[in-house]
Amino acid sequence: MKQLSVFLENRTGRLEDVLTVLKNNGVGICAVSLADTKEFGMLRLLTDRPDMAYNALKRNGFSCGLTEVLAVRLPDRTDMLQELMAELAGAGINVEYMYTLPADGNNGDAASNMAIVLKTSDMALTEKLLAEKFWKFMLDIN
Repeated sequence: MKQLSVFLENRTGRLEDVLTVLKNNGVGICAVSLADTKEFGMLRLLTDRPDMAYNALKRNGFSCGLTEVLAVRLPDRTDMLQELMAELAGAGINVEYMYTLPADGNNGDAASNMAIVLKTSDMALTEKLLAEKFWKFMLDIN
């Protein structure tokens, strides 16, 4: 799954500028993560049209990029996130960042109503390991 990352100056209105460009280009937002430092912010977005979003933002002068991430559906158990992190740590995989994403629980798996978006130090191994453990990947966020 492609994630859009946008570097933003940490100043009033800059986030709204990004959102206006996306709105004006008919891009829907499915998940958002925003982290800041004193001088800049990193906006991470999952959108319904990542390539269009990327091109629209570039045309409007934003510094951005596309990154492959995994979205993993978590069963409704209190230990599932810890179990997932134990699997990754046990394989020597570092989690670079993650954030939550709502998951539709009405698709035959009502207990699975949350997902996490992951970027790790070894995405191929992460995907292989999680697929072997029967974790459910979200391939389409629409």
